[in-house]
Amino acid sequence: MVDFEKDIEQCLAVLKKGGTILYPTDTVWGIGCDATNADAVQKIYDIKQRPDEKAMIVLVADEREVLQYVASPDLAVFDYLQHANKPTTVIYENAIGLADNLTGNDGSVAIRICNEQFCKHLLKRFRRPIVSTSANISGQPTAKLFSDIDFEIKKRVDYVVGYRQDDTTNATPSSVIKWDNGKATIIRS
Repeated sequence: MVDFEKDIEQCLAVLKKGGTILYPTDTVWGIGCDATNADAVQKIYDIKQRPDEKAMIVLVADEREVLQYVASPDLAVFDYLQHANKPTTVIYENAIGLADNLTGNDGSVAIRICNEQFCKHLLKRFRRPIVSTSANISGQPTAKLFSDIDFEIKKRVDYVVGYRQDDTTNATPSSVIKWDNGKATIIRS
């Protein structure tokens, strides 16, 4: 088994205090925080120099957590996700229990069930959803590798995960769909 326990412990300490982390996800490296903490979410908008009306993605560990943070989701979306060929973020209507500055003006939220081992462990141990937005200044290209991440981002987060920093596999962002009445509308493939 890969040893990332020290990183998990450090991330948990930072997240519980309302801090920000730079961490590997099932797609690109992300800047994360407690998705239920509005002050922590604002820190990420500041780090990315991003307008706060642009919503960010939230990671959860399993379907049960989607049900906890979305009022009455269509359960057919889970069947769709079982057959997706890459990590897929779903835009759900009626977000509940998340930071107000994280959801869209219409009350929607973008959630991805994460299966990458580090993230899954972190999410299960933290027991709350974690923000995951690409580790770049707003408007700049998405970093495909840890080494591509702007030094300014690395300097401004509260903790940088060591696990997978040397991974040279070019990462790609998730697919994004909007789920409406049993049908997926592709936002980003």
